[in-house]
Amino acid sequence: MKASKYKLFIFVNLIILFNFFNSYCLAQTKQNSIIKLFCLQSVKDEMMKAGMVYSDEIANETCDCYYEEFTQTASHQDAITKCKLETKENLNHNTKI
Repeated sequence: MKASKYKLFIFVNLIILFNFFNSYCLAQTKQNSIIKLFCLQSVKDEMMKAGMVYSDEIANETCDCYYEEFTQTASHQDAITKCKLETKENLNHNTKI
């Protein structure tokens, strides 16, 4: 009898643990998606203002950079500055080839 109670206890704890991790991953995915949507729109607006042709590839690379940098530094402005600089360097490098 004790063995079955112990197995049930472990099973219930595993279910609770699984739900916790599942909820955490879902929240992270939603947060990333919302941030990426705002970022992509912002990059598109910036490119249009600069008279550049919008590129999904450039926008996605810039927003991926922003998200990674923002999660590491927790500074919105620092992440924007660094990723804009990296994007400009990549664009300059690619146009020289």
